[in-house]
Amino acid sequence: MRNDLIVLMGEHRYAVDCPWGTLPDGQSFGPLSQIAVDSSGCVYVFQRSNPPVLVFSPDGVLIDTFGEGLFSDAHGIFITQDDLILLVDRDAHEIIACESSGAVRFRLGQRHQPQFNQPFNHPTDIAQAPNGDFYISDGYGNSNVHCFGADGVFRFSWGRQGSGPGEFTTPHAVWVDPSERVLVADRENNRVQLFDLEGGFIEAWDDFYHPMDIFGDAQGNIFVTDQIPRLSMMSSEGRLIGRCRPVRFGAHGIGGDADGNLYLAETAPLDCVTRLRLLDN
Repeated sequence: MRNDLIVLMGEHRYAVDCPWGTLPDGQSFGPLSQIAVDSSGCVYVFQRSNPPVLVFSPDGVLIDTFGEGLFSDAHGIFITQDDLILLVDRDAHEIIACESSGAVRFRLGQRHQPQFNQPFNHPTDIAQAPNGDFYISDGYGNSNVHCFGADGVFRFSWGRQGSGPGEFTTPHAVWVDPSERVLVADRENNRVQLFDLEGGFIEAWDDFYHPMDIFGDAQGNIFVTDQIPRLSMMSSEGRLIGRCRPVRFGAHGIGGDADGNLYLAETAPLDCVTRLRLLDN
């Protein structure tokens, strides 16, 4: 357990709470994938075992689970402003949108029907833009980003295999910031690429090693996990604000709450949740 580690990013100091989240006696996490926080501060952990979705209260108590038998291969998770939970079933080639109760509201993609250069072929992550559109990184079999309207209707795609602007090698995560830029973790190209909402290339941020996930806070800061392992805090202009090594083996996913705390889904061999608890400065 890490309970005496303090890390620094910019002007912010964080206490590393690891492991975070209390499971019932005799239970342990399965392989963790990604993590997200809803409007009430509850933390949703998406794991590759049953039950796939674990819901924790803000103080780390397990309060709900759902999705058993519904998912084939847990990967990305995103929670909208109205607390719709968007879950990426990577090897089933499908996005499943669930209510907080676990009830399915809609699906994107054709389950177990992979498509080449169109949705989906082992997708990785999903995010929602301010205008309601969904952006999906597609990811292992494809090298695309796809846009769907808020009504679930497919709109357009961009990207292809390669290392040039607008090309990808394993687009592993996606985030849309308040400036309506689509940020894509282009993992094997060791960069984050930025696009406008129509897929137009803006710029690329380098100096990452296999970036895994992206999270943006309410202040406009961008957090990127990579396989060093480390966590980078970037300004909205792409300036490096600070870095730290809060996990031992690499965070596959990152989320954050309204109080400025960050939550990391740490991969094998630990398979645990780490909280970076923001300290008063």
